[in-house]
Amino acid sequence: MDDKSIARINELYHKSKAEGLTEEEAREQKVLRRQYIDDFKRNLRGQLNNISIREADGSITDLGEKFGNQKGN
Repeated sequence: MDDKSIARINELYHKSKAEGLTEEEAREQKVLRRQYIDDFKRNLRGQLNNISIREADGSITDLGEKFGNQKGN
């Protein structure tokens, strides 16, 4: 998500608190928020897929290989 979209989310939020939104603006806000959340989740999954944990026995567990291809959340 680019800075322009994030600025628009913030603009719509402030307008909703100050004077309210039109139906079209409310729909736009909902779409932009969903995109933001989806992008956030995708980025977090990408980071988590690159984490490896050293187990107590010295072996290394790659979380991306173990959990990276699961669906949901």
